[in-house]
Amino acid sequence: MKHLIKTVTVALVLLATVSCKKEQKQTEENTVANDTVAKTEQRIISLNGALTEMVSALGHQDEIVGVDVTSTYPEQLKESAQNLGHTSKISIESIMALQPTLVLATREGISPELIEKIELSGITTYVFEREFSPYGAKKTVAEVADILDSKNVKEVQDKIDADLAKIVPLEKAQKVLFIYAGHGPLMVSGKNTPVDKVITLAGGTNAIEGFDDYKPLTPEALVKGNPDVILMFNSGLASLSGIDGVLKIQGIAETNAGKNKNVIAMDGGLLAGFGPRLGEAALELNSKLSENK
Repeated sequence: MKHLIKTVTVALVLLATVSCKKEQKQTEENTVANDTVAKTEQRIISLNGALTEMVSALGHQDEIVGVDVTSTYPEQLKESAQNLGHTSKISIESIMALQPTLVLATREGISPELIEKIELSGITTYVFEREFSPYGAKKTVAEVADILDSKNVKEVQDKIDADLAKIVPLEKAQKVLFIYAGHGPLMVSGKNTPVDKVITLAGGTNAIEGFDDYKPLTPEALVKGNPDVILMFNSGLASLSGIDGVLKIQGIAETNAGKNKNVIAMDGGLLAGFGPRLGEAALELNSKLSENK
């Protein structure tokens, strides 16, 4: 009888031990699972409109909690994400207040000091060097997809190529002058800007050949460039009160564009973004240029 009691006692101890180990294992598995979920729940701040579009196109729009002023698409972000303003004025405090787990930015338009502060805060930060070409846009899409572990990268890249393939050659060569208006003095785009690259993709030619980047608009440059078309952002055209306001710019009346009232306006984020909608932008501009006979 004593032997039986001893055996039962041992069995109960063993059963309790096995049960405890099972519970411990289950607890550990639940902890790992919870950690995995936590790691996949990102709180993203995107400080560039093109990067914001890429994150959204790759299926992570709901994870965006903060954006910069250039992030105007998709429009739903106006309601779901906090607009932190222009990158030149964003403070580290406003970024930290959103408790991000990931910050995405580009070198253009953001101060090295802010980037350094973000990195020192311990937040995972990626700063992209961008190339303004179809290859460069698709490369950045792939880099963002890798960071987010997204699987639909090819779908986004293929959309760019599909839209670019629809561009048709223009019946006549057209010189296009992009004028930036709305903040400070009027500026014109030289070579190697995003807008310059889209003009070329659309089949046009930049009317300004003598310099890179942007410079203040002068009547002499207008007359010398003699554009066939004036290209602007919608917001820039509105700031000048429409086409009539553009035609009042000194020197415009002496150009082919002024004489024929050829002014094209497009959404700024679309035209200059160089994101997933690059093909759309070039195709839309190509279509608008085709209408100028």
